[in-house]
Amino acid sequence: MSTTENSPADKPEEARHIPGIYNYCDRWCERCPFTSRCLNFEMSEEKFGDLKDTDITNEVFWQRLSETFQETLGMLKQMAAEKGIDLDAIDIDGADDFDRHFEDPSIVHLVAHMAFAYIGVVDEWFDSNVYIFDDDHPDITAAAAATERSSLDEETITLIDSVEVIRWYQHQMYVKLRRALHSAHDEARDEELDEYPRDSDGSAKVALIGMDRSISAWGNIIAYFPDAEESILGIIAHLERLRRRCETEFPSARSFVRPGFDE
Repeated sequence: MSTTENSPADKPEEARHIPGIYNYCDRWCERCPFTSRCLNFEMSEEKFGDLKDTDITNEVFWQRLSETFQETLGMLKQMAAEKGIDLDAIDIDGADDFDRHFEDPSIVHLVAHMAFAYIGVVDEWFDSNVYIFDDDHPDITAAAAATERSSLDEETITLIDSVEVIRWYQHQMYVKLRRALHSAHDEARDEELDEYPRDSDGSAKVALIGMDRSISAWGNIIAYFPDAEESILGIIAHLERLRRRCETEFPSARSFVRPGFDE
C-alpha cells in the first residue's frame, strides 16, 4: 500500500513553517520560493499580499538567472584576456595592511569597502547611461509600472527583471557583509561558538548569493545594450573581485546550510 506525503499546504501550521528560514534570506518576499513555509512572511502578509501561488514561478525565475552566471563569467574572462587584465590578482594594493587594521568592527574592512564602492558604481552607471532608456529602447520605469506583465514582450520583462535584481542587491550586499564582519569579530572572542554554525558565514553567504545573481543580471543587461559592454564588464569585474575576496575572507560561507533554502 503506497502512501502519499502531504503537501506543505496540507500540513499543520507548526509543521509547514521552516524554523529560522527568515534568518538568512534576502528579504525579497515577492521573489521568494518559500513564502508558504515562512512564519515571518505570514506575519507580514498584509504588506505583500498573497504570494503563495508564486512560489514555483519564483523558483523557475532564479534557476533561469543562475544559468547565465557561468556564461557571464566566460564573457568577462574573454574580455580580460583581450585587455590584459589579471582577474586572479584580486588584492588591492595595501590590502593586507588594510585587513590587519580590522581589530575593531567599527573600522571599514576591505570587502565592506569594495561593496560600498559598488553601490556608487551602480548609481553612476545608471545616471551616466540614462540615454539608453530613450524611445529606441524599452522604457524600464514605464514598463515596470504596468499592471499587466502579460502585456509586455519577453525581452522587456527580462530587462525589467534584471534591473530589479541589480537594484535589490546593490545595497544589501554591503549590509550583509558588514553584519558578517561584525559577527566574525564577536565569534573570534567566543571559543564556545566553534561547535555551532557561524552567523558570519550565513550572512556572508547571503551576500555571495547577491553577487552571483547580480553578475548574472548584468550579463543580461549587456545583451540589450552592447554599446555599453565595456563599462558593464568593468562592473562585473569589480563584483567578481569582491566575490573572490569574500570567499577568501569567509572560506566556509558557501557550505553554510541556510534553513529551507539549502536543505
